[in-house]
Amino acid sequence: MKIVVAVKQVPARDSQLRIAPAGQWIEEADLSYEINEPDAYALEEGLQLKEKHGGEVVVLCAGPARAAQTVREALAKGADRAIHIEEENLGAFDPLATARLLAAALQPEAPDLILTGLQSDDFGYGQTGVIMAELLGLPHATIIMQVEKQNGHIRVKRELEEGWFQNVEMPLPALLTIQSGISRLRYATLMGIKKAKTKELKRLTAAELGVAPDSPKIALERIYLPERAKRTQLFDGSPKEAAAQLVEKLKFEARVI
Repeated sequence: MKIVVAVKQVPARDSQLRIAPAGQWIEEADLSYEINEPDAYALEEGLQLKEKHGGEVVVLCAGPARAAQTVREALAKGADRAIHIEEENLGAFDPLATARLLAAALQPEAPDLILTGLQSDDFGYGQTGVIMAELLGLPHATIIMQVEKQNGHIRVKRELEEGWFQNVEMPLPALLTIQSGISRLRYATLMGIKKAKTKELKRLTAAELGVAPDSPKIALERIYLPERAKRTQLFDGSPKEAAAQLVEKLKFEARVI
């Protein structure tokens, strides 16, 4: 069973973010980077399926040269080989162009299963995986919480709203976008880190794949920090009534409970 896992390198969650002078993205000069969290769960699911059913796990990543660090991390965790599409200006690629880039690299691989994270931690479009499935003509399912391989097909568990789930049987090959928290993430071992240095890492470019960013379908005009404001609100009625009003505000307006 050949499994391809698409991963992306994103700014680390604990980074101090500053808006770039142009106001259209963040200042990247002093940032540290890490694997996109939903993609880390997709990788873990791919590795577990390989351990149960055999085969290989291939990591696919599009990004600048620094993204090689994330690719090596995936190899250290147990992936067999990797494909790195080096593109310094990946921000010029909207989800459609990015999906075309990844799909072009996947064509020679003919995988049985493609896994991606549900969305990226930076842009958060949640579109690249499903567009890639459409370009490749593959059945796909999103927000996956569980994957079971059966004879010639897979059975997946999708997360719906309000605690509901949906179980779907799908033929192979297929593409799945994985929800964070599907399993427990593993750490790279010292032996895995050493082995990663000898594993195959194929480097491609967008030009070699014949894909270039055309007129983007999505334009990011401006980003800004949320405005902070203090406001005091007094609740009338008895303590019990005031408590009920407070809970309602925290639940439906602040959305913290």
